[in-house]
Amino acid sequence: MSARISLTVGAGLTVGAALLLSACSLAPRYKGPPSVAPVAQFKEAGDWLPAAPADTVPRGAWWQVFGDPKLNELEARLREDNQDLRAAVARFQQARALSLGARSSLGPAIEANAQATRARLSANSPLASAGPVTSNDFVGSLGLSWEIDVFGRLRNQAAAAADRAEARAADLAAVDLALRAELAMDYFSLRGADATLRLLEETTAAYDRAADLTRHRYEGGIAAATDVDQAETQLQDARGQLAAVRLQRAQLEHAIAVLLGLPPSNFTLAPAPFTGEPPPLDIGLPSKLLERRPDIASAERAVAAANAEIGAARAAWFPVFTLNAAGGFEATSTAAWFTAPSRFWSAGPSGQLPLLDFGGRAAVNRQARAAYDEAVASYRKAALTAYQEVEDNLAALRHLADEVKADDAAAASAQRSAYHADRRYAAGVADYIEVTSTHTAALQAQRSALEARVQRINASVGLVRALGGGWTGEQLQQPAL
Repeated sequence: MSARISLTVGAGLTVGAALLLSACSLAPRYKGPPSVAPVAQFKEAGDWLPAAPADTVPRGAWWQVFGDPKLNELEARLREDNQDLRAAVARFQQARALSLGARSSLGPAIEANAQATRARLSANSPLASAGPVTSNDFVGSLGLSWEIDVFGRLRNQAAAAADRAEARAADLAAVDLALRAELAMDYFSLRGADATLRLLEETTAAYDRAADLTRHRYEGGIAAATDVDQAETQLQDARGQLAAVRLQRAQLEHAIAVLLGLPPSNFTLAPAPFTGEPPPLDIGLPSKLLERRPDIASAERAVAAANAEIGAARAAWFPVFTLNAAGGFEATSTAAWFTAPSRFWSAGPSGQLPLLDFGGRAAVNRQARAAYDEAVASYRKAALTAYQEVEDNLAALRHLADEVKADDAAAASAQRSAYHADRRYAAGVADYIEVTSTHTAALQAQRSALEARVQRINASVGLVRALGGGWTGEQLQQPAL
């Protein structure tokens, strides 16, 4: 009895000392990756951008600022069946499961064992005494194995796994943001195609009437045969443009169906007007908003994981201590299996110290530090790319506003020119070449104005995505997610 007490007390002291030592960690103190030079103001913002943050709109539902009920309905359906989003959710769940698995290694592992064996001992074996012996062996036991994390290897591995799980959560948010932005851009492009179709349908109908009138004038000897050919050419060219835009709209509708997880054959989006005006946005403080981008959050978590992996790699130089214990019953017959004399137990620590591996651990340490440097570079590249995307979309909004203004003026001028050309042709003081050229220019100017409007509203969607989604003035005062 005294021996058992002594061993138990000794094991307890060993565990206590190991727990005190387990506070040690060889990972560098994490201070966050060095960022790019801070930016106080975006270069392309200028003084033209209206500041009107949508404080009543939740950050997650940024698309509501566009005020389109159909877009809101489509965005609400996106999360249900989009396959890219489901894959991202599955990747996050995998990372979270790995994190839980890594955390479980910090505690002891307990196993139950039961076995029944009948064996014959050879008469010529070293332990044989009186010829061959046949015997039974019944064992039932509990075993405990606990690696005492003295130098923080397991804790750093668990921390790295937790950081990677957080990175996958940020990746999930980034996929969600990207898909919603893609859906919004496809939707506005489709509405732009609707507006273009209406323009081309009206133009084609007008060209058809003009071609009929020209044929009648030719049959009456008033117009030349070349006028008829030019009118027919103009009509067929408009019909060709109409077919091309119908194809574009169909493909956009199919793309939206796939984003919603639906077969294109089972999805139809009815035509609707295109407003073409982006909502006012407040870009706020650049550095504060970029911290909210999920891809940058993912890159920062990758740096944290790489930092923890350095600690795990450095711990490989130091000894590994394990506490093992076992106890149970063993007998040669079932009748005596669970009796007091059949009890057995053992307990005690063990240690393993690496001595020589010909540079294997040194290589692992160099790899861990290089992985950290790579993660830092990836983080800085993500931040630089974020600044570029914001500047690009700000520049697009700024210059496309000028383009829309110029295209509208050009379209109005071209329509007036086409009107005067029609009057001059009817009066017999102009040929039909002037009519076709002015009408073609008017159609092209109107289409250019529509395309610029589509590009401008899509640039506003791109700006929202570049800034990490929607936000409010109050949220900018809160810590980054």
